[in-house]
Amino acid sequence: MLRFEDILEKVESYHPGLDVDLLRRAYVVSAHEHRNQLRSSGEPYLVHPLAVAMTLAEMKLDDASIAAGLLHDVLEDTTVSKERLAGLFGADVAHLVDGVTKIGKYAFTSREAQQAETFRKMLLAMTGDLRVILVKLADRLHNMRTLEHVPEPKQRATASETMEIYAPLANRLGMGKMKGELEDLSFRFLHPEEFTALRAAVDERIAVSAANVEKIRQELVAKTKAMGIEAEITGRVKRYWSIRQKLIRQAIPLEQLYDVLAFRVLVDAVPDCYTVLGIVHQAWRPVPGRIKDYIAMPKRNFYQSLHTTLVPEGAPPFEVQIRTREMDLIAENGIAAHWKYKEGKLVRTDARHEEHVGVLRQILETTKDVSDPREFLSSLRIDLYPDDVYTFSPKGAVYAFPRGATPVDFAYRVHTDVGHHCVGARVNGRLVPLKTPLANGDIVEILTAPASQPSRDWLSFALTSRARNKIRAFIHTGEKEKSIEIGRRLLERELKKWKKSLVKLLEARAFDPLFADFGAGKVDDLIADVGYGKITPRALVARLLPETASEAVPPPPSKVSAISSVVRRVLPFGAAAGIRVKGENDLLATLARCCQPVPGDDIVGYVTRGRGVSVHATTCPNVRSLLFDPSREIPVEWEAAKGASVTVGLEIHTEDRQGMLAHITRVLSAANSNIRSIEARTSRDGNATIEASVTTPDRRHLERLLVSLRALPGVTDVRRKLRDSDAEVG
Repeated sequence: MLRFEDILEKVESYHPGLDVDLLRRAYVVSAHEHRNQLRSSGEPYLVHPLAVAMTLAEMKLDDASIAAGLLHDVLEDTTVSKERLAGLFGADVAHLVDGVTKIGKYAFTSREAQQAETFRKMLLAMTGDLRVILVKLADRLHNMRTLEHVPEPKQRATASETMEIYAPLANRLGMGKMKGELEDLSFRFLHPEEFTALRAAVDERIAVSAANVEKIRQELVAKTKAMGIEAEITGRVKRYWSIRQKLIRQAIPLEQLYDVLAFRVLVDAVPDCYTVLGIVHQAWRPVPGRIKDYIAMPKRNFYQSLHTTLVPEGAPPFEVQIRTREMDLIAENGIAAHWKYKEGKLVRTDARHEEHVGVLRQILETTKDVSDPREFLSSLRIDLYPDDVYTFSPKGAVYAFPRGATPVDFAYRVHTDVGHHCVGARVNGRLVPLKTPLANGDIVEILTAPASQPSRDWLSFALTSRARNKIRAFIHTGEKEKSIEIGRRLLERELKKWKKSLVKLLEARAFDPLFADFGAGKVDDLIADVGYGKITPRALVARLLPETASEAVPPPPSKVSAISSVVRRVLPFGAAAGIRVKGENDLLATLARCCQPVPGDDIVGYVTRGRGVSVHATTCPNVRSLLFDPSREIPVEWEAAKGASVTVGLEIHTEDRQGMLAHITRVLSAANSNIRSIEARTSRDGNATIEASVTTPDRRHLERLLVSLRALPGVTDVRRKLRDSDAEVG
């Protein structure tokens, strides 16, 4: 078991001005406050803050950060207040602990709302002091390392949050080691069968080629020494999640993946990096298109290295990464590598710290006006996604985007007005559709017209949160103006029965007392709700004019019931088997065909125009386009139904070999999946695509089925077949 003295010894090894008394007091307070608490594993709770503090010590952080690691849960899980913490340990430690503390003392409408506010608070704290996120990442890392002790639903929720937020955040801060471990741990709990199968396959491949690995390493050592370069050379297997993503992206089996194995060559100076690159290219044949110079053009998280993939005779291809020792320190530890001790104090060593803070401020600025919790989290995930694509304007300005960004994203990056009036784009001199993904080195020219306006369809392919927020705001403004116009007409007609004037009532501010009753912030919101159908004109007039009491209606319903009543008037049917609309039992609910959610997927319902509630997976691309109008959202959940199953589409890519279809149908049959339809197509390149519709009772069953299919010899890729759009969204 980790001891406090181990942490003290670690910190003393690099920190000459350590405040031993501060750390010892932090340890005593943490031990006292958590004395009656146990972790899910049955261990004393103190094990967790000790592990967090040790991770921070391994990052070589200052004593205030280590103390915060020891105390990081006392505000959330004990009765200690921030004021008492500041009195005991100073404002610095109290600020760090408060920055990583969840917001849990307020009544939120959903888990997403609480999660969104917690991340918003953390971002604000991080822009003032980046040590906040380092403490939080250390906290999350230990929680992920011990995640097997919590119930499975919590495992999936925590792993999903880690994969979507914390691993990308570590990546944006250049912390490659932290990011890699968080991704692999998340992979293990999100896709356990697939993780186990991939790990076994990779271990087997490495075991077979162990002799070759050492032989290549020795050759690299000999060749660099011969050129008078002192290099540190190590071989390693790539991270499992990274391997998995490449297999999916390239649609190939593991045996065809070039760079499962990578050698890292560390040298003293930048010129030596390029010398070593020349050495390895003379010794082994490089793979065309696989040479990347991140030294000349660093990644946005300041990662620098030379990458090349080589093909030796009679052995699998391998990757070589060449960098200086300083570059390696930054690649592994990111922002934590930019601090050092001077005269006993931790100081920043270069301007990159401010650039990291600038990244966080930019994310905060992009999301500050996003009020919907799910959209805030979606924007946060997009902004944290690594910038992989570098594009150019016709004048040579460089713009970095996440992979998958389109000319619409480019247009809004240039200027909001350019985006709003965009009508087309030229990429490398050729006209292309606006949904065309941009590639590295593309020269993009945006075509505009004064009368052009954003289309709602753009939300289905615009990727960056800046573009999506601008499009959504423009459309929402237009939708609201229409709703206000319709609402005014409906209210005027209803008030005419009572010989009242809407204009005069508005001038007298007669509607103001009703805002709280109907959940509106101002009179335009109230009238827009009438126009949309959430509030009937008669209900509003009955509350406004006491003299209409004889025709009064019940008090205004909740948001869910208001939407439900609109749907019920159109389609008064029961919900689909296995789906329950929360708070309502007589609404039509249908599974969206675009994403085909299965029991176990996180789902959300949206009120459609004339077709009841359409139920989507929260990861469905169409959900993002619907979020411009959050008022259409309605809570739904899976309902246990014995023997129930849903149909999903599968797309299976294989080699064109005899008996392939028979092997696939045998696996489907063994898994007790009924085949609704199956179709195979072959291509001239010796490959085949098989599309099948099969039944599955839940997500776990589907994941096991996908793993079994991927394990078949000749199968290169298997994925759920999703449609780009769904007629039921409207």
